[in-house]
Amino acid sequence: MPAPRFVEQLNAQIGNELSAHNQYLACAIYYDALTMPRMAAFFYDQALEERSHAMMMVQYLLDTDAEVTIPAVAAPTSIFADLVAPVELALAQERTVTDQINGLLRIAREESDFASEQFMQWFIKEQVEEVATMSDLLAVVRRNHDDIEDIEEYVAREQGAEGEDATAPRQAGAGG
Repeated sequence: MPAPRFVEQLNAQIGNELSAHNQYLACAIYYDALTMPRMAAFFYDQALEERSHAMMMVQYLLDTDAEVTIPAVAAPTSIFADLVAPVELALAQERTVTDQINGLLRIAREESDFASEQFMQWFIKEQVEEVATMSDLLAVVRRNHDDIEDIEEYVAREQGAEGEDATAPRQAGAGG
């Protein structure tokens, strides 16, 4: 069983991931309302990805006979000043999640919880990718804020489906 301190923080992180899911859903809806279908689809996909991260964490806790608690989450920001603001928020959120994931790894190390440390490795790699993706997207949106078509074209070209990651942890409720 994982260290109690790790279990407590991983349960908190499940809430953080579900909060990120809701925030990305709000971003997607914002872009959908602006008739930016590619940006909307990108953020709908991001929302699902954050939910899947939460479910991976749930599955880990289930697999290790640890208690799972789903915390309440605050309402997301859903009103934005302009089309740059949701991406700025998303990048800040990914940087915060990176700090949270690093904190979980630190706890696992301090507690000599080697299985939990190994579990967190995938999330470390994932956060590097997430921050890079949002940084690039923010640069494009800032540069082209007056040209929605250029933004949509970039997303269509650069943000294609990557496919399944065979190294990703299992998700609760996903079968198999």
